[in-house]
Amino acid sequence: MYTGGARMLDNYLLEELVVFSKTGTLALAAEQLHVTQPTVTRGMKKLESELGTHLFDRQPNRITLTETGKLAVKEAEKLISANKEAIERIQNFDRSQRVMRFGSTLPGPIIVLNYLKKDLPGNIKIKENQLKPDSITTRLNRGEYTLILSNQNLSSTTIESQYIGIEQLAINLNKSMEQANQPTTKFANLKDLSFLVPANVGLWRNIIQQSIPNAKFFYQEQHSALSEIIKYADFPYFTTNVSPLDTVGDAPVRNGSISQIPIIDGNAKMNIYVNYLSVEKNRVKNIIDQLLSVWPDDFSH
Repeated sequence: MYTGGARMLDNYLLEELVVFSKTGTLALAAEQLHVTQPTVTRGMKKLESELGTHLFDRQPNRITLTETGKLAVKEAEKLISANKEAIERIQNFDRSQRVMRFGSTLPGPIIVLNYLKKDLPGNIKIKENQLKPDSITTRLNRGEYTLILSNQNLSSTTIESQYIGIEQLAINLNKSMEQANQPTTKFANLKDLSFLVPANVGLWRNIIQQSIPNAKFFYQEQHSALSEIIKYADFPYFTTNVSPLDTVGDAPVRNGSISQIPIIDGNAKMNIYVNYLSVEKNRVKNIIDQLLSVWPDDFSH
């Protein structure tokens, strides 16, 4: 029973107001809402009554919004959007209780997740395509994903982040090449070379393109094609410390003819974090423990 104070406004009244503001007439608003014009008229009067304000300037054969009405439209749009987002969050969270969705903004963590896949519960789904780095917070808060791996520590009031390990880049060179005779190397030492690179290399693409002077990069969409080219050509190619766990697109290394040389520039290493909602901490704890147990050391160990 209502006992005073602020009223809760019916969502359909807010929708009628917003549609009227966009169409400009009660008739067009009714048509778009698939109701009769008298229904909209009654709804607008009810809204004015509940708010205790005048939202419309009524003239013969014409009705327009007052300044208060225009403000009410803006607030109604916010409330409608918030209501839809709340429903979406609740529905996504409910789905997440049955299915746990894992994603990553980088290819390396996807390799590790797939390596663990056989030991993970059956209700876990791994997103094979990389997520956009700026979408993590939104996707977690909406309940679209239970856990997202990234090079970002996104700790906040609702999100927890835990450090998992380092992904470090290495270059694979034919031992006959001059640059292959060092235990480590830097991007600058790889200048003027041409490289084979998986198309889905993610954030590493910008790093190698910006860090290696006068280099050429041949991006391959299919791992199978990349593997075949590597078998029979002498193009250098990149791997990381997590590459040995790749059960899907592992690039073959020719026995005895290839040297894997760690790249020691600062931007050749990425700290990897797992991000999840604080309320999901207990659900993801075992998964995080598994990630920590299998994540490979970087090349400095």
